[in-house]
Amino acid sequence: MALEVLIATNGSKASWPAVEYGAWLASTLESPVVLLGAVERAPRTALDEQHPLEPFFTRAASVFQSRGLRYTLEVETGSADVIIPRRLKGQDCVTVLGPLGRPRLTRLLKGRSIGHMMTDIHGPIVYVPEARIPMKKLLIALGGLGYEWTAEHLALRIALSAGAEISLLHVAPPVDRDYPTARIERKEWRHLDDTNTPIGRSIRQALDLAAKSGLKARVVARQGLAVEEILNEVKSGGYDMLCMGSPHSATPLHQLYTPNVTAAVAEKVTCPLLTARFKSSQERSQPGREL
Repeated sequence: MALEVLIATNGSKASWPAVEYGAWLASTLESPVVLLGAVERAPRTALDEQHPLEPFFTRAASVFQSRGLRYTLEVETGSADVIIPRRLKGQDCVTVLGPLGRPRLTRLLKGRSIGHMMTDIHGPIVYVPEARIPMKKLLIALGGLGYEWTAEHLALRIALSAGAEISLLHVAPPVDRDYPTARIERKEWRHLDDTNTPIGRSIRQALDLAAKSGLKARVVARQGLAVEEILNEVKSGGYDMLCMGSPHSATPLHQLYTPNVTAAVAEKVTCPLLTARFKSSQERSQPGREL
């Protein structure tokens, strides 16, 4: 059964690239589409004012029809930050989101909505600040803790359908980190795939997975602060999508001490970002849970 693609919007102009990208993604995966609209500002009168989402939905329907997609339109009234996670609770689908056009002050005080969505949505998320279609180059950031496992599988599926080039990025810790694994990574950071470190094993597993999927992948090495180096690689490499894992649902205790690098990258990245929650080996083995 095809994985459903749900595109969520509040009608903001900033979220339009998510519609275009979601339609391309659904076409690439041969998936049905649901367009979920959150009406955050109701018309003052039922007769004198056009429904706030009507022009947006009309334009979106035209895009879906042009790609021959099966689609459903849904509308709910209320804050998008509440409606979207509630609608997705217990659902197996890929959620495509764009910026919700919040005022600058709101973003400064509360952060971008994508950070909250990553916490509240359990399924895969594609965040689209800018649509880059077609996808020719995909970057998968490997963290060495296995959090990218779920997102990586979906990313390779998309890349295979799109015929995209794959790059696997690892970022070695800064030179001031001093613990056994960090010392190895600092010394061998250009060739970590030959080491028995967690990131070395992750690189080899990712290369093997890509090969089994019929894809060729190259390894890219950087050293420094993870957020900065990931963003630098995205910019210099001209990638059309970035794939990262998420530590959410790994273990509650671990989250207290691990900064969410994915959320920090999402605040500044310009290309589409694919992320998905970490799943334990038990969750992966459940019937019907494979992406």
